[in-house]
Amino acid sequence: MFALQQKLVDDFHDYIRSFLCIRDPMIVGFLERELSRGALWPQPLLQLNPEFCPGPLVDELVDQGRLDPKCGGIFRRGKGPDNPHGLPLRLHRHQERALGCAQAGRNYVVTTGTGSGKSLCYILPVVDAVLREGSGTGTRAIVVYPMNALANSQLGELDKYLRSGQARPPVTYARYTGQEDQAEREAVLSDPPDILLTNFMMLELILTRPSERRLVDAAGRLRYLVLDELHTYRGRQGADVAMLVRRLRQHCAATRVQYIGTSATIASEGSAAARRRAVAEVASRLFGDSVS
Repeated sequence: MFALQQKLVDDFHDYIRSFLCIRDPMIVGFLERELSRGALWPQPLLQLNPEFCPGPLVDELVDQGRLDPKCGGIFRRGKGPDNPHGLPLRLHRHQERALGCAQAGRNYVVTTGTGSGKSLCYILPVVDAVLREGSGTGTRAIVVYPMNALANSQLGELDKYLRSGQARPPVTYARYTGQEDQAEREAVLSDPPDILLTNFMMLELILTRPSERRLVDAAGRLRYLVLDELHTYRGRQGADVAMLVRRLRQHCAATRVQYIGTSATIASEGSAAARRRAVAEVASRLFGDSVS
């Protein structure tokens, strides 16, 4: 890797020098010094690739009774057309801790690095709860994304875990973000899913449009409200989303809602305990409920 980087630098250095036809020796000397110290190219960027603490296998949690037995077949790694059954999935420790918080009925926020499986920190407990309590009884979870691209990505992840060639998955889910055509919107309205993926602007419209009242009515037993990328809700937008959360709670009249947030980072200063307190304070203000 370093040899390739040096070769690229040397080639670029020779390319730049091919344009230098300067008579003044002072200017030539200055340019040579600047080129020699690498003024036109940065040093290689070195970063650590963190390895997150391993937790138990999903199958082990099923054997312990902590997950519904169907979770063992749903949450597998490497699932695809060529390998529909996949391989056993080992959780990270923070994913197991998130599952414990969810099953204890606590609100929580997951702040961990990119690529560490934040979405599984809420998808796993949500799917487990729906399997235990029965699918098709209304929307049990609403997941709110700041961008449609994130909702689209999560839809693909749910397809990978839950679809597996089945016409109707054991836990139903749907995207409702404004990208859908009329037929797709009607399908969601006529048969509200267990898990609804949306964005905060569309959620605002759902609460105000009479034609979409069916989605609000279907969320009367709402159990989970997830805000993905929690750090994006700042300033005026943060205040708008905080009010939206309170209005949703009022419209749905749900008696037992757990609030979950995810973010790559929110607080970066102070001790670990101070950062946790800062995250909990921000989340509590957004959700209008205690995050310990």
